[in-house]
Amino acid sequence: MQKTFRGVYTVMITPFDTAGRLDVETLRAFTDWQIREGIHGLIPLGSTGEFLSLSEEERVEVARTVIETAAGRVPVLIGTGAEDTREAVRLTRQAEDLGADGVMIIPPFYSTPTDDELVHHYRTIAAATKLPIMVYNNPATANVDLKPDLVARIAEIEGCDYIKESTLEVTRVRDIIRKAGSNMTVFGGILGFESFVEGAEGWVAVASNVAPRQMARIFELVKDENRVPEAHRLYLEWLPLIEAVGGHLYVGGTKALLGHMGFAVGEPRPPRLPLPAADDARMKALVDHFGLARALAA
Repeated sequence: MQKTFRGVYTVMITPFDTAGRLDVETLRAFTDWQIREGIHGLIPLGSTGEFLSLSEEERVEVARTVIETAAGRVPVLIGTGAEDTREAVRLTRQAEDLGADGVMIIPPFYSTPTDDELVHHYRTIAAATKLPIMVYNNPATANVDLKPDLVARIAEIEGCDYIKESTLEVTRVRDIIRKAGSNMTVFGGILGFESFVEGAEGWVAVASNVAPRQMARIFELVKDENRVPEAHRLYLEWLPLIEAVGGHLYVGGTKALLGHMGFAVGEPRPPRLPLPAADDARMKALVDHFGLARALAA
């Protein structure tokens, strides 16, 4: 039976060892920790997972490891975006064969396709799989912007049931819900709390790599318990950490935070470089401020 996706889903980092190789054991431990901390879902091979810096063999191993470790405890969506529609189809079918619960697909990120071409892209992928598709709008990296009117068209495609809306315009959530109705379930991509208040049913979060329990709790307070003021207080408390990994440090900053917590996740792959000393010290200060290393030990 197809799962309904809802809640906070971590767009996962990909751990590397000191030699820069994929560290499967750490990935397995990290996946299990995320689930034990109460995360609602997991998304490996997104932007935070450095999917474009991984080989074919590494991508398969990452997907397999997370799916097998999760073992049905939470939904796992695999990032299967590609510039070539045929390649996106191949990767999506591969994810289906590996046992994924769904896929997240960013638009082609170089060719700047037209709206009609984007609709054709997603329709072609959806026709090739039984997996639910989370469309991923991130104009800062994809070079195209899936605005609400276009999202409403894509939502008419059977199987394109979800969207990760990654802009700083929270009214996008409102307008997608208004225009696409029940055809599309919205997840925030950057704005979590604000998106929940506007009606989003989830958040694909970077910060939950580091604080899965707390990010999940913000969602639960708003959507399950209608305790919005309490959720807002919790959100503001954790906003410094959310902002620390919300910009260009979303990979390096997240890995630095996890490293200071005790997860040996390695450095980002080039062209990304290790954090400058001042940024690394700021991440260490956040870990100390929130007691994250102690939380991990517990």
